[in-house]
Amino acid sequence: MKIQDTLSNAEQELDVSKKVKIYLCGVTVYDESHIGHARTIIVFDVLRKYLEDKGIEIEFIQNFTDVDDKIINRAHAENTSAEAISTKYIENYFKDFDGLNVKHATNYPKATEHIEDIIKFIEKLIEKQIAYVSKNGVYFAVSKFPEYGKLSKKKIDELESGARIEVDEAKNNPLDFAVWKFSDVEPLWDSPWGKGRPGWHIECSAMSTKYLGENF
Repeated sequence: MKIQDTLSNAEQELDVSKKVKIYLCGVTVYDESHIGHARTIIVFDVLRKYLEDKGIEIEFIQNFTDVDDKIINRAHAENTSAEAISTKYIENYFKDFDGLNVKHATNYPKATEHIEDIIKFIEKLIEKQIAYVSKNGVYFAVSKFPEYGKLSKKKIDELESGARIEVDEAKNNPLDFAVWKFSDVEPLWDSPWGKGRPGWHIECSAMSTKYLGENF
């Protein structure tokens, strides 16, 4: 079986001689699921079911992003907690996709259950000087990662010239993104750098490697 590979832009033979490990970045649970979510989830569900029908063992991990500014904003708007918002929309997610006969993942990790893993992941980035601490949080330094943009076929200078990013004097580069945001608004957690919460980008990086290792 061949699958279109985004990195090489070519069809690649899928190695099915051993267990196939799949990670799907799941929904941010601040609102109802929409058709865009459905397309992605159903595509992966069809692939998984096809492989399993061929007798191939699958480990399928799909996360829930249950800490995010959008969740916090929705909680404030509805005068409730971020946990209540995320719990509500996770329950609604399963109602929707169970109704579409989407098979459950092997595991559904939540970002809030893996804060320690995320902090350890960020510590490794700082040790490698790929991330740095600023007054607003910890940022990933895109200039320190030579392969940044390789998957999207974009060079850093091209991204910078076309960037529509709000200026943040705490960043070394406009393209740098937060992996830990300092905050005094709940929900927040202690970290070696200060109280806050993880940035959106880092969560799947930490959870995917925890459950599936470096290669999947």
